[in-house]
Amino acid sequence: MTIKKPLVVKQPTIGQLIRELRGLLGLTQEQFAAHIGVVWITVNRWENGRANPSPLAMEKIGQTGGDRVRNC
Repeated sequence: MTIKKPLVVKQPTIGQLIRELRGLLGLTQEQFAAHIGVVWITVNRWENGRANPSPLAMEKIGQTGGDRVRNC
């Protein structure tokens, strides 16, 4: 009898998604931070997995990304 293991799909972390969005927008950590109202070191911590954005920051990230991507 063979036991099948469930398929495990590694999900990207929020930091990886933020870094990818920032890269697509062509912004530095400092520029991205200014758009959402935080300091650059906060963005750095998110991207490196040392902290997670608050719900308010997530909302601002979504708005910034959506607006900028639509205007490209």
